[in-house]
Amino acid sequence: MEGASLYGTHPLERKKSKRSYLMMKRAMDIIMAFIGLVCISPAFIVIAIIIKMEDPKGSIFFHQVRIGKHEKPFKMFKFRSMVSNAEELLEDLLAKNEINGAMFKMKEDPRITRIGKFIRRTSIDELPQLWNVIRGDMSLVGPRPPLPREVEEYTNYDKLRLKVTPGCTGLWQISGRNELSFHEMVQLDLLYIKKRSVLYDIKIILKTVRVLLGSKDAY
Repeated sequence: MEGASLYGTHPLERKKSKRSYLMMKRAMDIIMAFIGLVCISPAFIVIAIIIKMEDPKGSIFFHQVRIGKHEKPFKMFKFRSMVSNAEELLEDLLAKNEINGAMFKMKEDPRITRIGKFIRRTSIDELPQLWNVIRGDMSLVGPRPPLPREVEEYTNYDKLRLKVTPGCTGLWQISGRNELSFHEMVQLDLLYIKKRSVLYDIKIILKTVRVLLGSKDAY
């Protein structure tokens, strides 16, 4: 079993294996995130220009406080895909949430701009999070970092997903994404935490390519 092979049987062996995995994971995060930023920098420029053309007064990037490992808050970066006053409009839309549990998702969210629909469908809006990976706020693979207001609704069981560094992609993104309920997402995150290994991370990254090319589940 993948999780068993990672942590071994003896406590000292498990601790050593876990430390080795975390060191390898961090090295892989830094190398792949740096290469990714260099390779997609031309696309960054194009997307930035289009965002500004649609809304000259709005910012190119959007940062939002998220909750990371051990419930530590950090600023997560994205390309702006919504109108400038999106957070102010959220309160009126909460009743239309299409996912059960401590998350908000709405397929026809009126706050999303025209370019925003495209970059969300292709997950391009998430690419600036590679900078979060280099900073150490996030990993390439792990549970998605929740909003503070979402964590306020978490049970102790839900908070188990905050035991590890959050990721740009994870098991739930390649297993149904927004078609899953919050409870199913938590279960997948905990399954990932149990089974995680370098090879498992690489497998999830490769499967995420399908999402980056445009998944019907993304919104």
